[in-house]
Amino acid sequence: MEHQTRLTMFLPNLVLLLIFFLHSTTWTTAQEVENETEFDYIKGSKKGPPHWGDLKKEWGACKNGNMQSPIDLSRHNVRVVSGLGKLKKNYKAQNASITNRGHDIALKWEKDAGSIIINGINFFLRQCHWHSPSEHTINGRRYDLELHMVHESKGNLKNRIAVIGLLFKIGRPDPILSKFSKYIKSMVDEKAEKNTGIIDPSEIKLGGKKYYRYMGSLTVPPCTEGVIWSINKKIRSVSRKQVKLLREAVHDHAEKNARPIQPLNRRGIQLYDPKQKKVN
Repeated sequence: MEHQTRLTMFLPNLVLLLIFFLHSTTWTTAQEVENETEFDYIKGSKKGPPHWGDLKKEWGACKNGNMQSPIDLSRHNVRVVSGLGKLKKNYKAQNASITNRGHDIALKWEKDAGSIIINGINFFLRQCHWHSPSEHTINGRRYDLELHMVHESKGNLKNRIAVIGLLFKIGRPDPILSKFSKYIKSMVDEKAEKNTGIIDPSEIKLGGKKYYRYMGSLTVPPCTEGVIWSINKKIRSVSRKQVKLLREAVHDHAEKNARPIQPLNRRGIQLYDPKQKKVN
Protein backbone atom coordinates (compact mmCIF):
# COMPACT_ATOMS: atom_id res chain seq x y z
CA MET A 1 0.00 0.00 0.00
CA GLU A 2 2.86 2.36 0.83
CA HIS A 3 4.47 1.55 -2.55
CA GLN A 4 1.16 2.35 -4.31
CA THR A 5 0.96 5.71 -2.50
CA ARG A 6 4.46 6.71 -3.55
CA LEU A 7 3.78 5.68 -7.14
CA THR A 8 0.57 7.71 -7.25
CA MET A 9 2.39 10.79 -5.98
CA PHE A 10 5.23 10.33 -8.47
CA LEU A 11 3.09 9.83 -11.59
CA PRO A 12 2.16 13.54 -12.18
CA ASN A 13 5.83 14.52 -12.29
CA LEU A 14 6.74 11.49 -14.42
CA VAL A 15 4.10 12.28 -17.04
CA LEU A 16 5.23 15.91 -17.28
CA LEU A 17 8.85 14.84 -17.54
CA LEU A 18 8.09 12.41 -20.40
CA ILE A 19 6.20 15.10 -22.33
CA PHE A 20 9.04 17.50 -21.62
CA PHE A 21 11.62 15.24 -23.33
CA LEU A 22 9.33 14.27 -26.20
CA HIS A 23 9.33 17.93 -27.22
CA SER A 24 13.10 18.34 -26.94
CA THR A 25 13.54 18.70 -30.71
CA THR A 26 11.70 22.02 -30.79
CA TRP A 27 13.91 24.02 -28.48
CA THR A 28 16.30 25.52 -31.04
CA THR A 29 13.61 28.11 -31.91
CA ALA A 30 12.24 28.47 -28.39
CA GLN A 31 13.02 32.15 -27.86
CA GLU A 32 10.25 34.69 -28.20
CA VAL A 33 10.33 36.95 -31.23
CA GLU A 34 11.22 40.50 -30.17
CA ASN A 35 10.87 42.30 -33.51
CA GLU A 36 7.58 44.16 -33.07
CA THR A 37 7.11 44.66 -36.82
CA GLU A 38 6.81 40.93 -37.51
CA PHE A 39 3.48 40.36 -35.75
CA ASP A 40 0.82 42.28 -33.84
CA TYR A 41 -2.42 42.02 -31.84
CA ILE A 42 -4.46 44.52 -33.83
CA LYS A 43 -8.01 43.35 -34.57
CA GLY A 44 -8.45 42.65 -38.27
CA SER A 45 -4.72 42.92 -38.97
CA LYS A 46 -3.09 40.51 -41.42
CA LYS A 47 -0.34 40.10 -38.82
CA GLY A 48 -2.75 39.43 -35.95
CA PRO A 49 -3.03 36.20 -33.86
CA PRO A 50 -5.22 34.28 -36.37
CA HIS A 51 -2.49 34.72 -39.02
CA TRP A 52 0.72 34.20 -36.98
CA GLY A 53 1.13 30.65 -38.28
CA ASP A 54 1.02 31.83 -41.89
CA LEU A 55 3.58 34.63 -41.60
CA LYS A 56 6.68 32.41 -41.37
CA LYS A 57 7.37 28.73 -41.87
CA GLU A 58 9.08 28.50 -38.48
CA TRP A 59 5.93 29.90 -36.86
CA GLY A 60 3.82 26.98 -38.04
CA ALA A 61 3.09 25.82 -34.49
CA CYS A 62 0.98 28.95 -33.98
CA LYS A 63 -1.48 27.44 -36.48
CA ASN A 64 -0.87 23.70 -36.41
CA GLY A 65 0.25 23.01 -32.83
CA ASN A 66 -1.92 20.94 -30.52
CA MET A 67 -0.41 22.10 -27.21
CA GLN A 68 -0.81 25.85 -27.57
CA SER A 69 -1.13 28.52 -24.87
CA PRO A 70 -2.95 30.27 -23.32
CA ILE A 71 -5.85 28.08 -22.19
CA ASP A 72 -8.87 28.32 -19.93
CA LEU A 73 -8.15 26.75 -16.57
CA SER A 74 -11.62 25.32 -16.16
CA ARG A 75 -12.52 23.39 -13.02
CA HIS A 76 -13.97 20.67 -15.25
CA ASN A 77 -10.51 19.88 -16.63
CA VAL A 78 -8.46 20.30 -13.46
CA ARG A 79 -7.20 17.48 -11.25
CA VAL A 80 -6.15 18.49 -7.74
CA VAL A 81 -2.87 16.87 -6.67
CA SER A 82 -0.34 17.15 -3.86
CA GLY A 83 2.55 15.35 -5.56
CA LEU A 84 3.82 18.26 -7.66
CA GLY A 85 5.32 19.92 -4.61
CA LYS A 86 5.93 23.54 -3.69
CA LEU A 87 7.67 25.71 -6.29
CA LYS A 88 11.32 25.86 -5.21
CA LYS A 89 12.77 29.32 -5.90
CA ASN A 90 16.36 30.38 -5.52
CA TYR A 91 16.47 33.92 -6.90
CA LYS A 92 19.22 36.50 -6.39
CA ALA A 93 19.62 40.20 -7.06
CA GLN A 94 21.28 41.20 -10.34
CA ASN A 95 21.52 44.21 -12.62
CA ALA A 96 18.43 44.54 -14.79
CA SER A 97 16.84 46.71 -17.45
CA ILE A 98 13.34 47.64 -18.58
CA THR A 99 12.72 47.31 -22.32
CA ASN A 100 9.87 48.55 -24.49
CA ARG A 101 9.64 45.76 -27.06
CA GLY A 102 6.86 47.44 -28.99
CA HIS A 103 4.28 44.76 -28.20
CA ASP A 104 5.01 44.60 -24.45
CA ILE A 105 7.17 45.89 -21.60
CA ALA A 106 9.84 43.45 -20.39
CA LEU A 107 12.17 43.37 -17.39
CA LYS A 108 15.43 41.57 -18.21
CA TRP A 109 18.30 40.43 -16.01
CA GLU A 110 21.81 40.71 -17.47
CA LYS A 111 23.40 37.91 -15.44
CA ASP A 112 22.39 34.90 -13.34
CA ALA A 113 19.35 36.01 -11.34
CA GLY A 114 18.70 32.57 -9.86
CA SER A 115 16.32 29.79 -10.75
CA ILE A 116 13.35 27.61 -9.95
CA ILE A 117 13.49 23.82 -9.78
CA ILE A 118 10.94 21.71 -11.65
CA ASN A 119 11.25 17.93 -11.92
CA GLY A 120 14.80 18.21 -10.57
CA ILE A 121 15.85 20.62 -13.34
CA ASN A 122 17.08 24.17 -12.72
CA PHE A 123 15.34 26.78 -14.87
CA PHE A 124 17.13 30.13 -14.72
CA LEU A 125 15.17 33.37 -14.76
CA ARG A 126 15.75 35.39 -17.94
CA GLN A 127 13.00 38.01 -18.09
CA CYS A 128 9.45 38.86 -17.19
CA HIS A 129 6.83 40.78 -19.15
CA TRP A 130 3.20 41.84 -18.92
CA HIS A 131 0.06 41.12 -20.95
CA SER A 132 -3.23 42.99 -20.65
CA PRO A 133 -5.81 41.69 -20.28
CA SER A 134 -4.70 38.32 -18.93
CA GLU A 135 -3.99 35.61 -21.49
CA HIS A 136 -5.03 32.67 -19.32
CA THR A 137 -8.55 32.58 -17.93
CA ILE A 138 -9.95 30.72 -14.92
CA ASN A 139 -13.39 29.19 -15.44
CA GLY A 140 -13.90 31.54 -18.37
CA ARG A 141 -12.98 34.70 -16.45
CA ARG A 142 -10.32 36.94 -17.96
CA TYR A 143 -8.42 39.14 -15.52
CA ASP A 144 -6.96 42.61 -16.03
CA LEU A 145 -3.26 41.74 -16.27
CA GLU A 146 -0.89 38.77 -16.47
CA LEU A 147 2.81 38.65 -15.64
CA HIS A 148 5.04 35.99 -17.19
CA MET A 149 8.34 35.07 -15.53
CA VAL A 150 10.30 33.26 -18.24
CA HIS A 151 12.93 30.71 -17.20
CA GLU A 152 15.37 28.71 -19.33
CA SER A 153 17.49 25.64 -18.59
CA LYS A 154 21.23 25.23 -19.24
CA GLY A 155 23.77 22.49 -19.96
CA ASN A 156 22.59 19.29 -21.63
CA LEU A 157 19.00 20.48 -21.29
CA LYS A 158 19.72 23.92 -22.76
CA ASN A 159 16.83 26.12 -23.95
CA ARG A 160 14.00 24.27 -22.20
CA ILE A 161 11.50 26.83 -20.97
CA ALA A 162 9.35 27.11 -17.87
CA VAL A 163 7.05 30.06 -17.24
CA ILE A 164 5.45 31.21 -14.00
CA GLY A 165 2.25 33.16 -14.59
CA LEU A 166 0.64 35.63 -12.16
CA LEU A 167 -2.87 37.02 -12.68
CA PHE A 168 -4.04 40.45 -11.49
CA LYS A 169 -7.37 42.21 -10.99
CA ILE A 170 -8.00 45.92 -10.53
CA GLY A 171 -7.37 47.04 -6.96
CA ARG A 172 -4.37 48.33 -5.06
CA PRO A 173 -1.23 49.22 -7.07
CA ASP A 174 1.28 46.45 -7.67
CA PRO A 175 4.54 47.29 -5.80
CA ILE A 176 6.81 46.09 -8.60
CA LEU A 177 5.07 48.16 -11.28
CA SER A 178 5.13 51.15 -8.92
CA LYS A 179 8.89 50.74 -8.70
CA PHE A 180 9.29 50.78 -12.49
CA SER A 181 6.64 53.31 -13.46
CA LYS A 182 9.14 56.16 -13.94
CA TYR A 183 11.13 54.05 -16.42
CA ILE A 184 8.02 52.99 -18.31
CA LYS A 185 6.75 56.58 -18.51
CA SER A 186 10.11 57.71 -19.93
CA MET A 187 9.80 55.49 -22.99
CA VAL A 188 6.15 55.82 -23.99
CA ASP A 189 5.89 55.18 -27.75
CA GLU A 190 9.63 54.64 -27.92
CA LYS A 191 11.39 51.34 -28.43
CA ALA A 192 14.05 51.79 -25.77
CA GLU A 193 15.88 50.12 -22.90
CA LYS A 194 16.52 51.70 -19.50
CA ASN A 195 18.88 50.33 -16.86
CA THR A 196 17.12 49.86 -13.53
CA GLY A 197 20.12 48.89 -11.43
CA ILE A 198 20.07 45.88 -9.10
CA ILE A 199 16.70 44.14 -8.96
CA ASP A 200 15.91 41.14 -6.74
CA PRO A 201 13.36 38.84 -8.46
CA SER A 202 12.18 37.77 -5.01
CA GLU A 203 10.44 41.16 -4.80
CA ILE A 204 7.90 39.69 -7.22
CA LYS A 205 5.64 37.92 -4.75
CA LEU A 206 4.04 34.78 -6.11
CA GLY A 207 1.21 34.84 -3.59
CA GLY A 208 -0.35 31.58 -2.48
CA LYS A 209 1.12 28.09 -2.60
CA LYS A 210 -1.50 26.68 -4.98
CA TYR A 211 -0.73 26.71 -8.69
CA TYR A 212 -1.96 25.22 -11.95
CA ARG A 213 0.47 23.13 -14.02
CA TYR A 214 0.16 22.10 -17.65
CA MET A 215 2.26 21.66 -20.80
CA GLY A 216 1.80 24.39 -23.38
CA SER A 217 3.65 26.83 -25.60
CA LEU A 218 5.00 30.33 -25.88
CA THR A 219 2.07 32.73 -26.32
CA VAL A 220 3.91 34.77 -28.98
CA PRO A 221 5.61 33.58 -32.18
CA PRO A 222 7.16 31.11 -32.79
CA CYS A 223 4.59 29.56 -30.38
CA THR A 224 7.11 26.83 -29.49
CA GLU A 225 5.53 23.92 -27.64
CA GLY A 226 6.85 21.97 -24.67
CA VAL A 227 6.77 24.93 -22.26
CA ILE A 228 6.07 24.02 -18.63
CA TRP A 229 3.46 26.43 -17.29
CA SER A 230 2.84 27.14 -13.60
CA ILE A 231 -0.02 29.62 -13.04
CA ASN A 232 -0.39 30.81 -9.45
CA LYS A 233 -3.98 30.41 -8.26
CA LYS A 234 -3.96 33.52 -6.06
CA ILE A 235 -5.13 36.63 -7.89
CA ARG A 236 -3.02 39.68 -7.08
CA SER A 237 -4.01 43.34 -7.47
CA VAL A 238 -2.93 46.10 -9.84
CA SER A 239 -4.25 49.62 -10.26
CA ARG A 240 -6.18 50.72 -13.32
CA LYS A 241 -3.57 53.45 -13.82
CA GLN A 242 -0.75 50.88 -13.96
CA VAL A 243 -2.52 48.75 -16.55
CA LYS A 244 -3.22 51.86 -18.62
CA LEU A 245 0.45 52.89 -18.47
CA LEU A 246 1.59 49.47 -19.73
CA ARG A 247 -0.77 49.71 -22.70
CA GLU A 248 0.03 53.34 -23.52
CA ALA A 249 3.79 52.76 -23.35
CA VAL A 250 3.92 50.21 -26.15
CA HIS A 251 3.39 51.41 -29.69
CA ASP A 252 1.70 48.54 -31.50
CA HIS A 253 -1.58 50.55 -31.54
CA ALA A 254 -3.52 47.53 -30.21
CA GLU A 255 -6.02 47.76 -27.36
CA LYS A 256 -4.59 44.59 -25.87
CA ASN A 257 -1.59 42.29 -26.17
CA ALA A 258 -3.23 39.03 -25.13
CA ARG A 259 -3.42 36.02 -27.43
CA PRO A 260 -6.89 34.40 -27.63
CA ILE A 261 -7.60 31.19 -25.70
CA GLN A 262 -6.37 28.04 -27.47
CA PRO A 263 -7.98 24.57 -27.60
CA LEU A 264 -7.10 22.29 -24.69
CA ASN A 265 -6.95 19.19 -26.94
CA ARG A 266 -7.36 16.73 -24.06
CA ARG A 267 -4.35 18.02 -22.15
CA GLY A 268 -4.32 17.44 -18.42
CA ILE A 269 -4.32 20.39 -16.03
CA GLN A 270 -3.11 19.84 -12.49
CA LEU A 271 -3.75 22.07 -9.48
CA TYR A 272 -1.17 21.70 -6.75
CA ASP A 273 -2.77 21.88 -3.32
CA PRO A 274 -0.48 21.07 -0.36
CA LYS A 275 -3.56 20.30 1.76
CA GLN A 276 -4.88 17.71 -0.67
CA LYS A 277 -5.20 14.36 1.08
CA LYS A 278 -2.76 11.69 -0.09
CA VAL A 279 -4.14 8.58 -1.77
CA ASN A 280 -3.92 5.50 0.47
